[in-house]
Parts: sequence; C-alpha cells; structure tokens
Amino acid sequence: METTAIQTGLDQTYKIDITNKLNLLLADYQAYYMNLRGLHWNVKGNHFFMLHEKYEELYTDASEVVDEIAERILSLGLTPLHTFEDYLENKTIMTVKDVADGKTGVQLIVENLNVLLDHERTVLEISGENNDEGTASLMSDLIGKQEKLIWMLTSVLQ
Repeated sequence: METTAIQTGLDQTYKIDITNKLNLLLADYQAYYMNLRGLHWNVKGNHFFMLHEKYEELYTDASEVVDEIAERILSLGLTPLHTFEDYLENKTIMTVKDVADGKTGVQLIVENLNVLLDHERTVLEISGENNDEGTASLMSDLIGKQEKLIWMLTSVLQ
C-alpha cells in the first residue's frame, strides 16, 4: 500500500489499519452501487416509476459516498482501491443480476445496507478509539442516514 507523508497527527500503523477497513467498505459500496444501477435499469411492475426514480436517487448518493470514502483514504496519506478487480476481490456484498421485481429489489437494498452498516460501525468504533475525528464523523453521518433509509425501505416491504 502506497503511503504519502501527510501530517494528520495519527499513528502510521493505525492509518494503514483503518485504510484497510475503509477499502473493504469502499469495495462493498461499489458492489452496492452496481446493484442499484441494475435494479434501476431492470425494474418492472406496478411501482416502476417510484422505484426507478428512488433507485436513481440511491445510486447517485452511493456514488458520492464512494468519493467521500476514497478521499478520506487519500487524506490519511494512503491509496484507495480503484479497479474492478480490487472491488471484486474485496467485496462481501452479494452482487445480483436481472432483478426486476420491486419487492425483491427493496429487500436486496436493505440487506446491502445492513452489510455496509456493519462495516461502518466497526470503522466508527476503531476510529473513535484512535481520536480519528475525520473518519469517525464520516461513519457517523453514514450510519444515521442508512438507519433512516432502512426504516423507510422496511416500511415499504410491510
């Protein structure tokens, strides 16, 4: 892993460890993003218009989060994953293909978000223990948004 001498006041060993965890999160966000794109393109049925629009909103948000995670890694002086091969090797989110049913798609999003939340909570805990406010703040913001989104999407499924 390439490092750059950026003075953040954080221990180099910690920065490498947290970057490894952020890169795993980044890989899963890319898988989540691609799942959302596929859902957007392939949705059919009674709720087409609502879901097509919502999926677009979600993948646009996911793209911004991908950028924020990568920039956080860069601000720590390290290199984010940035190839499809890297993402495929490191993701834990299951990628899906040809999902057209709205209910199945929404359930998939909830499952993906729960995987992301697990990663984010781990990163939040470790970053908090190491006085890494930049990383902790990013994770805290993501967690709050995703918990609300999970609540809303779960309501759609009931």
